Amino acid sequence: MWDIFSFSFWADFWQTHGLWLMFFSAFLSATILPGNSEIVFVSLAAPKVLVGSLLSADIFWLVFWATTGNTLGSLTTYWIGRWFPKIDSKNDRTLWAINKIQRYGAITLLLSWLPIIGDVFCAVAGWLRLNWLSCLIFMTIGKGLRYIALLFFSLPFMS
Repeated sequence: MWDIFSFSFWADFWQTHGLWLMFFSAFLSATILPGNSEIVFVSLAAPKVLVGSLLSADIFWLVFWATTGNTLGSLTTYWIGRWFPKIDSKNDRTLWAINKIQRYGAITLLLSWLPIIGDVFCAVAGWLRLNWLSCLIFMTIGKGLRYIALLFFSLPFMS
């Protein structure tokens, strides 16, 4: 019987299913739902860095699944944006995002990792019907670089 209220259950679950937790945390963090995948990422990376090296397969797969989950979450927001009807919004944040994406195109999705405004960029890119493949490429690059940077910036705090 599982005792879900015990510490040992969650410690074992974390060890056994860490990459799944990372994927779902990253996915949900990139949708319109609130979330913070950075905490899960650093929590999973710290023990792997302390016992191994940065170039280990464990770190590679952690970055891979974090990037994949976060990118698919943003792509979900992109597709939700495609369903939005034409709106006459007076919201400054929305108008700013629309102007930037119309000016720079899919390359603005390199910034899709930014809190709040990144979700708006993804939704507006879908709403403007930008090419989904180029959006996917720029989202993946931006989100992958974000997790790599997070790993390197958190290294001094892992020892």
